[in-house]
Amino acid sequence: MGILNVTPDSFHDGGKHNSLDAAVSQASRMLEEGADVLDLGAQSTRPGAEQVGAEEEWGRLAPVLRAIQDKHPNTVVSIDTFHPVVAERALQEGAHWINDVTGGNETMWQVVADADCPYVMMHMQGTPATMQQNPTYDDVVQDILTALGERVKQATACGVRKIILDVGFGFGKTVAHNYALLQSLDAFRALQRPLLVGVSRKSMIQKVLNVSSDEALNGTTALHAWALDRGAQILRVHDVREAREVRDLHRALNPTSSA
Repeated sequence: MGILNVTPDSFHDGGKHNSLDAAVSQASRMLEEGADVLDLGAQSTRPGAEQVGAEEEWGRLAPVLRAIQDKHPNTVVSIDTFHPVVAERALQEGAHWINDVTGGNETMWQVVADADCPYVMMHMQGTPATMQQNPTYDDVVQDILTALGERVKQATACGVRKIILDVGFGFGKTVAHNYALLQSLDAFRALQRPLLVGVSRKSMIQKVLNVSSDEALNGTTALHAWALDRGAQILRVHDVREAREVRDLHRALNPTSSA
């Protein structure tokens, strides 16, 4: 899954692709490098980010979504949003997946159920504005396993069938929490849902290696290999070619892998 942010303030690529031509060019590049899905987002969810309203978000998304569909009509497009109205409009315009960092609510789940589309359900403690203000857990792995299990039950009761789980690295977690989750990623197989991992160039890499996001590709690649070995089936990435190579090598070592 290739990340395409059309935002001015995302943590790694903010402002790089927020013109229509730049966004479509980046989409084309990621598809050429082997992306199976493009994850299109118009709202930064980095720590401390200010939220924009649904209308502004849709105003950023709509022209890019349409342009990608015109140029690459067979592309699977995921929409990274927590606004049900944005999700509904995007699905009506031909988007295929919804990626929701909040884990959803009944309104969002009904939109997804009506479309019968894949839904990425992420765990986040707090909101983007508050999530890194002293995140606390009794047992981070068990607490999030329980929380996601309950969310899955609630969403399923609303008719959502195709749920993909994301433990939410960096969303209301300390560096120690993030690595505990990555170490025990295979515990989330118990929920019997595909696992998506999003660690690309994040602060959990930067802080350990003392590098910037621009210097965090090698660390990202190392964590991708670990995640695939522990059950990740989807990698959400800024750098498609490098992630694809990790995935292909993982498959060579594990011919029965579902990644």
